[in-house]
Amino acid sequence: MRIVRHRSGGAPSWGVVDGDQLLGATGTPFVDLMPAEAIGPLADVRLLAPVTPRSIMCVGRNYSSHAEELGNAVPGEPILFLKPPSSVVGPGAEVHYPELSQRVDPEAELCLVIGKRAHRVSEEDAFSVIGGYTIGNDFTARDMQKSDDGGQWTRGKGFHTFCPLGPWVDTELDPTDVRVTLSVDGELRQDGRTRDFIWDIPYLIRYITRFMALEPGDVVMTGTPQGVAPVEVGQTVSAEIEGLGRLESHVIAEPAA
Repeated sequence: MRIVRHRSGGAPSWGVVDGDQLLGATGTPFVDLMPAEAIGPLADVRLLAPVTPRSIMCVGRNYSSHAEELGNAVPGEPILFLKPPSSVVGPGAEVHYPELSQRVDPEAELCLVIGKRAHRVSEEDAFSVIGGYTIGNDFTARDMQKSDDGGQWTRGKGFHTFCPLGPWVDTELDPTDVRVTLSVDGELRQDGRTRDFIWDIPYLIRYITRFMALEPGDVVMTGTPQGVAPVEVGQTVSAEIEGLGRLESHVIAEPAA
């Protein structure tokens, strides 16, 4: 099942994708969501970010090739950081290039969407707490992240609009070996496969839930492959994951306050 959030004249609503059509839905995602009446062609519907996470936990340097391209050592255990929920936007949304930054990099990532409360979960039970999968783009003000005062990861990765998610949550994807790519104005930049994770999904779920609880709708961004490079205002960024589709974002100058 592919679960979406959409807006059609009123409050955000849940829906289910059926081919190129959007169906309404009843119930609660990951609990009892069921398809309902037909709404119309998916292309005619404004899709929102498919979840509204309380926490967005991100994994840094989960591909050794990405660590090496940025001149970083491959870490001995996962590097974790949080992006604020206020950074989330949906498919097709505008990403604001901050006035405070001179270099912004997009990073395509497979995202785990938590389906039920997860605390102290074993590797054997890891997949049982995952409700589905979506595409994420971890936009990063690289100059701030690597600043001379020791780095500003939260600031560099937490700008408004810096976490596009979508276009849907797929509950049936097998995430163990899928292709993850990122293109800018049609030019391929990033290209990797999830089989090359340093820490696989069960390990990450166990590692993270040993110290914090994840709630339904929370997101775990699993890391980005090699090929990271900056973007400019006016460019279109497309993150794609095999079996999940495409998440497109448009980079614009940060609007005046």
